[in-house]
Amino acid sequence: MSDFRQPGVPAWRRLDSVMEHVRERARHEAAEQPHKRHEDSRYEAVRSRDARFDGAFFFAVETTGIYCRPSCPAVTPKRRNVRFFATAAAAQGSGFRACRRCRPDAVPGSADWNVRADVVGRAMRLIGDGVVDREGVAGLAGRLGYSARQVQRQLTAELGAGPVALARAQRAHTARVLLQTTGLPVTEIAFAAGFASVRQFNDTIRAVYAATPSALRAAAPARDRVAARRAATPSAGIPLRLAHRGPYQPGPVFDLLQREAVTGVEEVSGPPGRRVYRRTLRLPYGTGIVAVDERPGAPRTSGGGWLDARLHLSDLRDLTTSVQRLRRLFDLDADPYAVDERLGADPRLAPLVAARPGLRSPGTADPDELAVRALAGRTEAERLVRRYGKRLDTPCGALTHLFPEPAVLAGAEPDGTLGALTAALADGAVRLDPGADREDAERALLAVPGLDARTAAVVRTRALGDPDVAPPGPAVPDTWRPWRSYALNHLRAAGEREQHR
Repeated sequence: MSDFRQPGVPAWRRLDSVMEHVRERARHEAAEQPHKRHEDSRYEAVRSRDARFDGAFFFAVETTGIYCRPSCPAVTPKRRNVRFFATAAAAQGSGFRACRRCRPDAVPGSADWNVRADVVGRAMRLIGDGVVDREGVAGLAGRLGYSARQVQRQLTAELGAGPVALARAQRAHTARVLLQTTGLPVTEIAFAAGFASVRQFNDTIRAVYAATPSALRAAAPARDRVAARRAATPSAGIPLRLAHRGPYQPGPVFDLLQREAVTGVEEVSGPPGRRVYRRTLRLPYGTGIVAVDERPGAPRTSGGGWLDARLHLSDLRDLTTSVQRLRRLFDLDADPYAVDERLGADPRLAPLVAARPGLRSPGTADPDELAVRALAGRTEAERLVRRYGKRLDTPCGALTHLFPEPAVLAGAEPDGTLGALTAALADGAVRLDPGADREDAERALLAVPGLDARTAAVVRTRALGDPDVAPPGPAVPDTWRPWRSYALNHLRAAGEREQHR
């Protein structure tokens, strides 16, 4: 019985009860308003097929059971039938399958994971590098310095999926790439993609793509089917499209790679605009050689495009890891719209941003190697390769060696700053893996005897992918935050600041 109908309840108490109910409802509606506005803005992005948001979120259609990228060309669904997800794994975990038309699993990764230094950002970078597949959730948690339960809780709360589900989504994407771009047997693909069994592989492909592996292979675009016929074996290499969002300026990236190329490990060939960058890779299960074309695979429009690449791997289980390392090297997951909007508002940078929209901040394919090279310089790095680098079993043209590991260098040349750095890298005193805490890593670098702040800044920018580094020297305005690394690259590209060593 309500307070109004209960005998003996004073009128003021009945009124207070009603008013408290009204206030509680108002508080609930107020709390819901920001979420509703956020989802309404996402729906506007879907309705306008805005490719700037590809990878930033995914949407699913309840009436079809399919999830898509925001720029999907299909008919826009009604708002009441749409749900939004932070990750593809979250959409898959809710029972939605990937759209065969827009292939949402092939979008660039969220730029948040480049910027964020918290546990979620670090975890996502490690998952992308394949740590869960190699070391399990316990290994991921150990690298982050948290318990497995804490990592599960934080990822699920923010992304709607835990580390196992996120790794599963990544394995499914790797499997699709191998199915549609190589002629490898399905059984080999299952284990190369990181699945523990063929049955698990089949079940995942059916759940994510609503198709059998054979049907998914048959549904490949004509371009991919031609590539698959050419790549019938691992020795033929795996053709890839390394997608990026928005405009991309390959010229300055390839200029940097050409200036820094270490003979035996890297080479850049061809005229400007049509160059090819090739290098050797040391990977968890084996070795690799990659070739990346400078010429973009699509017009540099607001919708983005890709860089064409080809990977030769001694062990196909390294595909996911090698792709993620290439993405970090070429800074392909960046959000050029956010960077250019902020830096373009600065009077000094505005003409530079207008001249080079989408300028990137290149990273590295091997953080430990980058640290050694940043300290030693190119000439000394080439000497180290000749003397201590591991020779490839099958050299490929000018590519003959892997860059020497820190432990090898620490044992061979233990003296001086280089010896101190390689020893710190080898024993874990300095950690530069994708999940490393950037502040801790910089403090550890500065603790290395003889290593200066400028070298530490280069390592933080390139090896740790920090978008907001200001090296010692002329003051860098705080108004350039959180994109100071990109601002300095604009100044270097315009010849206003010295290049990195």
